Amino acid sequence: MAKKVVATLQGGAGSKKMTKVVKMVKSTKSDAYVFDEKVMNADEVDSYLKK
Repeated sequence: MAKKVVATLQGGAGSKKMTKVVKMVKSTKSDAYVFDEKVMNADEVDSYLKK
């Protein structure tokens, strides 16, 4: 499945470079750590990780 996701994100002329970001966040309910995964534009990664 990973190959299909990468192929669809990179395909096409003039498409933006997309990146999958995994961030570890502390849950408010159980105080355990959970992983928040998002696919976003490569230019927005730094600002997302600083939050």
